[in-house]
Amino acid sequence: MFVLHSIRSLASFVRLAGICLLVVLGSETCFAGETRVGSASVSITPDQPVALSGQMMTRVSNGVRSPVTATALALESRDGEKLLDQALLVSCDLVSISPEILAGVRERIKSDLTDFDSSKLVISATHTHTAPVLEEGKYEIPKDGVMQPAEYSKFLIERVAEACKRAWTNRRPGKVGWGLGHAVVAQNRRSIYADGRAVMYGPTDRADFRGIEGPEDQGVEVLCFWDMAGKLTATAVNIACPAQEVEGNMTVDADIWHEVRESLRAKHGKELNVIAWTGAAGDQSPHLMYRKKAEERMRTLRKLNRLEELARRIVNGWQEAYEGAVQEQFEGVPLVHRVANLELPMRLVTDAEAAETRATIAKLSGDPKNRRIVAWHQDVLDRYERQKSGTLEPFRMELHVIRIGDVVVATNPFELYTQYGIQMKSRSPALQTFLVQLAGHGTYLPTEAAVHGGGYSAIVASSAVGPEGGQILCDETVKLIESLWAKK
Repeated sequence: MFVLHSIRSLASFVRLAGICLLVVLGSETCFAGETRVGSASVSITPDQPVALSGQMMTRVSNGVRSPVTATALALESRDGEKLLDQALLVSCDLVSISPEILAGVRERIKSDLTDFDSSKLVISATHTHTAPVLEEGKYEIPKDGVMQPAEYSKFLIERVAEACKRAWTNRRPGKVGWGLGHAVVAQNRRSIYADGRAVMYGPTDRADFRGIEGPEDQGVEVLCFWDMAGKLTATAVNIACPAQEVEGNMTVDADIWHEVRESLRAKHGKELNVIAWTGAAGDQSPHLMYRKKAEERMRTLRKLNRLEELARRIVNGWQEAYEGAVQEQFEGVPLVHRVANLELPMRLVTDAEAAETRATIAKLSGDPKNRRIVAWHQDVLDRYERQKSGTLEPFRMELHVIRIGDVVVATNPFELYTQYGIQMKSRSPALQTFLVQLAGHGTYLPTEAAVHGGGYSAIVASSAVGPEGGQILCDETVKLIESLWAKK
């Protein structure tokens, strides 16, 4: 039992307790028809300097190390002329996907793709911290010589819509396969200490260091798509690690995914489209937490930079998966895409947290360079005031679950802690469960243990939804997946 402050009605209590409104769109039965596949990739790289997202301070790009891209995968199942189901999944080299971007692309493709249901468009981010800012007012950005967020967002919507159009128009009868490999790419980035505190990237060589807070998921989940002649045309790669090895740099950069794409294309053709999916990885990163000197020695001896080393591991894991997938290329697999609108309880702000936040804002607000971090803290006070007045609304999110043969893809908008991903994968009836986070603009979603330990990514300023909502998300995701395998 938990205490809610200033809840004015039973209806509000029901919402905040996490009773979710489940609106399901999609086929009620699962038929296998002809599978049609299309894919396309476009550059979303700006042609002028931009502010870079992902840090608390303003950074203006001074060049492009690697292009950022949007890669679209179009799936359709038909029984003759009868449409059975469809999906468009777009992966973008961005830190997150704002609701305005999703809405803008959906509106943009409606007139061009009249035979596609735009509600079945999913856009997700790789979480590279070296991609353009999308929201106005978030940072103190110079006006001269810098592409503004509103201008870039308009450009982005046009480019993503173009990728969707090309992928959808290019769809042809094809075959699909799936596989599982492994790669040590991510490490849990939260150190715990003798006093119970947890610190993101906390040093592990201190006398009071006691361990790493949570688990890791080193699976490389792979989907492969071939044309009817057996040529590999697209692949989706799902790892529980954000693309933030070079997160503090000053250049536009797709991070690890550029090297992965280039390596796979060198083996399978330059036209191969690689869809990058970030799994449940809110407490993960590619940064080393321990055994650093030994790791760096081996990398140096292999004459690889850090991005090349990580890409090598991912590609080797992909190859493991491909060696299995290529042996079972399926035609006419069941394709079922369901969409649910969930309401999750907002994480409540305590009186003590509100008081501490006020003090922090007062300390930082005098310097305009702190604009981003002040706004971040102000969001907590705004939530607290709505909570006290009884006007706090639940967190509304869109959940997509897509069955493709024996496997399933499930999305969420959060930086979701890996423990939730492990729970969903373990409970899912699918042979493999692909989890795609940041299919939206959600914040961190920490576990109960993380909230207890505190620290960035687990404090109230870091998360709109807490562990209670995380468990509801797990339960509802698994329930929706189970419905795709339910016997009639």
